[in-house]
Amino acid sequence: MADSITFSIIIPVKPGGTVRALDRLRSVAYPSSHMEVLVAEGTRPSRQRNQAAAAAAGDILYFLDDDSLTSPDFLARAAAHLADPSVAAAGGPSLTPASDSRFQRAIGVVLASRLGGGGARNRYRATGSPRRTSERELILCNLAMRRDVFLAEGGLDERLYPNEENELMDRISKRGMGLVHDPDLAVRRSQRSTFRAFVRQFFGYGRGRGEQTRIAGVRSVVDFLPTVFLIYLLLLPVAPWAPCFLPAALYGAAVMVSALSGAVRPRLYAALPWLVVLYPTLHLCYGAGLLKGLLTPRFRSEAGETAAVTIRCIKEFGAPWHLPAHGTGEVP
Repeated sequence: MADSITFSIIIPVKPGGTVRALDRLRSVAYPSSHMEVLVAEGTRPSRQRNQAAAAAAGDILYFLDDDSLTSPDFLARAAAHLADPSVAAAGGPSLTPASDSRFQRAIGVVLASRLGGGGARNRYRATGSPRRTSERELILCNLAMRRDVFLAEGGLDERLYPNEENELMDRISKRGMGLVHDPDLAVRRSQRSTFRAFVRQFFGYGRGRGEQTRIAGVRSVVDFLPTVFLIYLLLLPVAPWAPCFLPAALYGAAVMVSALSGAVRPRLYAALPWLVVLYPTLHLCYGAGLLKGLLTPRFRSEAGETAAVTIRCIKEFGAPWHLPAHGTGEVP
C-alpha cells in the first residue's frame, strides 16, 4: 500500500534561519506516524542534505527548501509514484505564488517560458500529466528519492552547489532507474525579490552547470548556448560586416515576442519592461557563470574544507508535532 511508505523530509537552512516550510507540513494528509522531519543547519546545502540523509530512517527522502510551501496531498502523490519499484525519484514544479510582487511574478513568467526556461521550464509551471522524465524537469526544492538509491549512489556530490541534484539524477538515469515528474506535485516558492538577487541567482546557476561539466563531462551542447551568445555580443563591436548583427536582431525580436506574450497571458501588463530586461539578463548571467565554472571551479580551492552541520529532528516517526506557534517558522 502506498500509504505504508515512510518519509524523511529533509530541509537545509542557514544558521539561525527561518523554516517557513514547517507550518504547511503540520496539515499534510498522510499518516503522521509515517513521517519524520529533519532540519539540517549549515552553510553547504549539499553536505547538509547528505548528512541528514545518513541520519534519516524513512523509505523515501523528501527534499524541500526552507521556503517550499507544500499542498496537503504532496506525500500521498509522491507515495503513489514511488510505490512502483522502478521509480527512483519523483517531484514536481516550483510555482510562483500569486501573492508575489510584480517583479517576482515577472521572473516566474520568464522561467516558465520557452525562451527563458528552455528545457527546464516545466520546473516552474504545472502542465501535462505525470510522466517519466529526466533531471531537466525536476528540482531539488521539491524532490522525493528512495533512500537506498540515494545512499548506494553516494548521495550528492558535495563539490557542487547548485546542480548537485542534476549530477546525481544523471547518474541514477544511467543506471536505468526511472524519474517521474508530476505537475500536480507542486510547491510554491517566492522568486528573488530584487534585480541584484536575480543576477546572482542565475550567475550561480550557470557556474554550477560549468562545475558539473568539469566533474561529469558535457551533457548537452544546449547548455553552452548562453555562453556562446555572450561571447558573440562581446565580439560584435568589431564585427567586419553588417550581417553579423542579424543574430542579435533576431534575439531582440524573440525577447520582445516572449515579453509581450508573457505580459498578456497573466495580464501582467505593467511588468512588460521588466520582462524585456529579465530575458537577456538571465541568459547573459547564466552564460558568464558557466564560463566561470568551467575555468575556475570552486571545488579546486575548497578541496579539503569541511563545513559544520547540525541536524535537528523536528518530528519523529510515531510522535506528534512539537512546533512553535503556528506561522512562526522558527526551529525549536
